[in-house]
Amino acid sequence: MSRFIDRVVLHVSAGKGGNGCASVHREKFKPLGGPDGGNGGNGGDVILEVDGNVHTLLDFHFHQHAKATNGAQGAGSNRDGANGGDLVLKVPDGTVVLDSDGKVLADLIGVGNRFVAAQGGRGGLGNAALASKARKAPGFALLGEEGEERDLVLELKSVADVGLVGFPSAGKSSLVSVLSAAKPKIADYPFTTLVPNLGVVQSGDTTFTVADVPGLIPGASEGRGLGLDFLRHIERCAVLAHVVDCATLEPGRDPISDIDALEAELSAYQPALSGDSSLGDLADRPRIVILNKADVPDAAELAEFVTPELEARGWPVFTISAVSRDGLRPLTFALARMVEDYRAAHPAAAPKRPVIRPVARDESGFSVIADPETPGGFIVRGTRPERWVRQTAFDNDEAVGYLADRLARLGVEDELVKQGAEPGCYVTIGDVSFEWEPQTQAGVDIVPTGRGTDARLDQVDRVGASERRHAKKVRRGLATDDDEF
Repeated sequence: MSRFIDRVVLHVSAGKGGNGCASVHREKFKPLGGPDGGNGGNGGDVILEVDGNVHTLLDFHFHQHAKATNGAQGAGSNRDGANGGDLVLKVPDGTVVLDSDGKVLADLIGVGNRFVAAQGGRGGLGNAALASKARKAPGFALLGEEGEERDLVLELKSVADVGLVGFPSAGKSSLVSVLSAAKPKIADYPFTTLVPNLGVVQSGDTTFTVADVPGLIPGASEGRGLGLDFLRHIERCAVLAHVVDCATLEPGRDPISDIDALEAELSAYQPALSGDSSLGDLADRPRIVILNKADVPDAAELAEFVTPELEARGWPVFTISAVSRDGLRPLTFALARMVEDYRAAHPAAAPKRPVIRPVARDESGFSVIADPETPGGFIVRGTRPERWVRQTAFDNDEAVGYLADRLARLGVEDELVKQGAEPGCYVTIGDVSFEWEPQTQAGVDIVPTGRGTDARLDQVDRVGASERRHAKKVRRGLATDDDEF
């Protein structure tokens, strides 16, 4: 049995960027071949794309995790790694993408519309791309970045021209079944319709769609009954049709009170449309009233009695019977006219060419704040510093020295001094914390000592080791704090 799913939680993971390669060209009679490590490939993106052949989110209900492929690692002989393949997920027209906090990220309307749900990680540079006047043959390469991971909520909002609203068992499903070729479930008990049913109606030269959605009861705008599951599917409808049961035997119900209750719920509900806000609130949509079940004698008399009062509100009123099919032809032509009037007032916008607006570059690129959890510590925040830390292989001294030079050229060292940082204080950048040792000058050309090494770090290590040996002697009583070490 087919299932209709209109809300799912999707966990997306983009591909990781490939690591760069640290390689030196080695060939007979060419002792100075130089660095030839290639760059790593970029990780693949996770992309949501509207497909006209997809009508439900059922696939994501059973497969809630989606991951793009990783980029390949670079290789010697200047061979760059292959980029990871993008993962394109097909979604139905009218899908709304929200983050875990409920913020609307994208409103996907129109076949072919795309949204990058997760960005792939950058590939790391190989040592051939890192070569400079100071480092002619770098003994390190940059690591690839991790791909973006996100938890998204996908909600489907039906795209229909006419939305049928009414109490349970008002005859909405029966009306759709006689107006179109749709075959929704029809039974003599409330809430027969648990999922939206979409039918295509042909009236003369006009073709439009009709949505039959779950029945509405008082309090639906607050989540009572099927509540928001109902109202979400009529947000995009151009015309709202009140389907009224004129043959109901429930006490306290009549066509006027039913319509008043429906109008109260439509006014209380505020649609959250990001891509089609021109539709406005549900209370502003064109209305039409359909008095159903006129094949029952008492219902026909009641429909004739309430028609003048409803027409006084400025709404077209049609008395029909979905069972005997009386009054369907005039109703179909009236719906077609209302849809045509709406389409004329809201012409489809021509596709626009993408406009690229460069973002102003932040010259500082970082900020330094005091660490609230570590006394005397500092936290460096910024897109570039955090990315540089993620790309650094900390088991390679030369790579660490290169990171120190980049941070110094950016101004991180100077800003730490201005903030009052003391030697040995903890500085955190991204997920990495280290003791700050401003004992050597960074950000200047250095004399290379060997591939994978950095003389400045060796000096810091020697000083740190001497301090640790002296502290151990002080604890054993073999030295005092005034002694030199």
